[in-house]
Amino acid sequence: MRNIMLLIVLLILAILVGKVVSKMKMPAILGWLLTGMIIGPHALNWLNTGIMDSQWYHVVCSVSEVTAGLFIGTELIWKELRKSGKQILTICCTEALGAFISVSLAFGIIFALTDIPVYLGFIFGAIALATAPAPSLSIISEYKAKGPVTNTLIPLAILDDVIALIVFFTIMGIVSNALAGGGMPLYYAPLMIVLSIAVGVIMGLLASVFLKVKMGKTMNLLVLILFVCLTTIFSRYINYNILPSPMMNLMLVGVSFATTFSNIITEERLSKIKSDSNIFIGLAMVVLILNLGAPLDYHLIIGAGLYTAIYILARAFGKISGTYIGARLSNAPDVVRKYLGLTLLPHSGVSLIFTGIAVSTIGQYSIEYASIIQGTIAAAAVINEIFAVILAKQGFRLAGELNK
Repeated sequence: MRNIMLLIVLLILAILVGKVVSKMKMPAILGWLLTGMIIGPHALNWLNTGIMDSQWYHVVCSVSEVTAGLFIGTELIWKELRKSGKQILTICCTEALGAFISVSLAFGIIFALTDIPVYLGFIFGAIALATAPAPSLSIISEYKAKGPVTNTLIPLAILDDVIALIVFFTIMGIVSNALAGGGMPLYYAPLMIVLSIAVGVIMGLLASVFLKVKMGKTMNLLVLILFVCLTTIFSRYINYNILPSPMMNLMLVGVSFATTFSNIITEERLSKIKSDSNIFIGLAMVVLILNLGAPLDYHLIIGAGLYTAIYILARAFGKISGTYIGARLSNAPDVVRKYLGLTLLPHSGVSLIFTGIAVSTIGQYSIEYASIIQGTIAAAAVINEIFAVILAKQGFRLAGELNK
């Protein structure tokens, strides 16, 4: 109970810091992220590893991930998606492919010249695909962004991580099989995605039965929270008791859950539910960003080396150029071509999970190569996350979509 109260105090602190940062014309999320780094194990240690490793904390973060999925899922209305679905899919494929090729090629050349196995370059490329949707979505929520860039980013944010899951686990499956003559099965990634969507759809169908009934603000919020918690419990049970290792994407579960009930209930009910759940979703975003910032070691900024710089620049080049190419191919508006890439630069979260898996797998055969992966991505996560949030806001500002 003492630790739960501490987390509540830290959430309030993060919100206050976010307000101060907002007064400085910067996104509040930057304040939440910096608060997480300052209170985390590498600085003040208020949010220490004991708390972060505890079962209740993992449950809170899981509920927050599913809740964050509501922000995306409630915007994915089928009749609207049919108008731009092909465009979004094209851009997502080209920006993901751009990041993968750019980072893999850069590190492939460097590793070939320095007698380091080239397969490490493909692992870097696979990790680089992932985009952290929470930072850009927080900016959209805070500044009430609206327009072509925003409308493209919302569905793209989750689709991007789906592609990242497939590519990463495929690459890791091939590498682990090559190194050990067997390892991570190649069907693992598609299974994770199908399971995540299936759980979300089942729970969304159940929730729609209750959410289509007209209720007041308090009841709307209570029913939604109840089903978010039930969805989280169901997902965690499958994740930790049935699967060989816990890798279901809980945000994808939340997106599938919200998309399902959003396309069943009336537009009037959906609008009311979205309005009534703003505070709940906002708090979930703060929890996610605090959890994102806490493990980041600010000391790594000082020790960042050539690999980190190459990784950040190559990934940014791949994302921005890939987005531009996809937008041209799909005849997207000019603002999407020019500025969407900037909103896709936030990177921690999924990338750190991928890094942990890669380090665990490669570390069985070479501690040295595992350290290269861990050191490079960890330092890149700290540096990139701070500057990427600033650049993401600039992307929305240049597109003229803030405060709409």
